[in-house]
Amino acid sequence: MLEVKPPPVPGRGVSIAEAARRTGVSVHTLRYYERAGLVVTPVDRTASGQRRYQQLDLDWINVCTRLRATGMPIRTIRRYAQLVSAGPGNEHERLALLEAHRAEVTSKLAEIRENLELIDHKIGVYRGRLAAGDADQLWAPSRRAGAR
Repeated sequence: MLEVKPPPVPGRGVSIAEAARRTGVSVHTLRYYERAGLVVTPVDRTASGQRRYQQLDLDWINVCTRLRATGMPIRTIRRYAQLVSAGPGNEHERLALLEAHRAEVTSKLAEIRENLELIDHKIGVYRGRLAAGDADQLWAPSRRAGAR
């Protein structure tokens, strides 16, 4: 599948609406990320105060969005953004933060895989019973007293 890349961000930046379109998050989310201290550099503004996003901003928003999608709490993303904004010298702390999050994601993936195995098993049972013509023998709880 051929990936279609958006045109490069012009030197003057893009509007908040265009940034939302390019990043796949809402305008509200972009404003929230800025208010919550999740951005690593101040977002440019026009003379009239309108936000203008540069490629660096869009790339960082993508990082934040992916970290959120994997369950990283806002406070942790904020801490990561603070470390990145502070510049060189805290790379070990950044690495530790990311490694801890990776361990949590890996644990969640293992749990999801285990749950998926159960679903696959149940699908196999239903397919087998339907193919054998005895799907009516599948377990169905009864609400009648004493019934099994």
